[in-house]
Amino acid sequence: MAGNLLGTLLPDSCPLCFHSLDNFSRIPVCPRCLDSLAAAQSEYACAACHIPLLNGAALNEDGLCLMCSTGASRFDGAYYFGFHEGELRLLIQLFKYRGMASLAGPLSRLLLRALPESGSYDAVVPVPLHWRRRFARGYNQSALLAGELARAMSVPMREALGRVRATPAQSGLTGAVRRRNLRGAFAVRRPADVVGMRLLLVDDVLTTGATLNACAKELKSAGARHITAVTLARADRRPFFRSIQEPATSPHYSYSKGAS
Repeated sequence: MAGNLLGTLLPDSCPLCFHSLDNFSRIPVCPRCLDSLAAAQSEYACAACHIPLLNGAALNEDGLCLMCSTGASRFDGAYYFGFHEGELRLLIQLFKYRGMASLAGPLSRLLLRALPESGSYDAVVPVPLHWRRRFARGYNQSALLAGELARAMSVPMREALGRVRATPAQSGLTGAVRRRNLRGAFAVRRPADVVGMRLLLVDDVLTTGATLNACAKELKSAGARHITAVTLARADRRPFFRSIQEPATSPHYSYSKGAS
């Protein structure tokens, strides 16, 4: 049992490229794989939430998608490093589910790369886990990322949000079901800590935006002035929308994500 745990936390080979890890390190992934991760790119995207789009038809004259232009998105902007696929997805799974908490450092540097240099924030706030899930996992992966990010940016991290109601796992659920599950799930611990502040809200993955939206709603209701969300990855749904728009008789279309 102890040997299996040690092999998971300190593997002999990189879990991405399977080459031997020659030098002892707390980070169980080789530097070459970490350095080769590519940022997501999309020709069309919302100017605020940066959701990747098939074309510009879904944007208004200000470059905003429907969710942002109508105020349905409660955060003021959202950034992400890459699409939730391939090596980045595997890294997030290792970090989140396999106990590789030491990945928080290198992964937080991806968050820094995703954010605009002109951004200014009063505090970094992680998306919270319910205490039962945090106890089972041993840590809140979003809090680890937020702590590293806050140190790098020289701003405080504040665990301003609490998860006051346990919710089912969100994976595989539609956006509507996710939003329904999250009603009343979050609460601001001390509203006085966020009044008038520009906050950077941190999570690992943005799928439909339901979790970040629910958190931003509570922070805004408590008096926060501006909420920017940042995640390691975002679900790229362009292939799905492209497939349902294709005529049944059209030739097969091979999709490639345009990441550099």
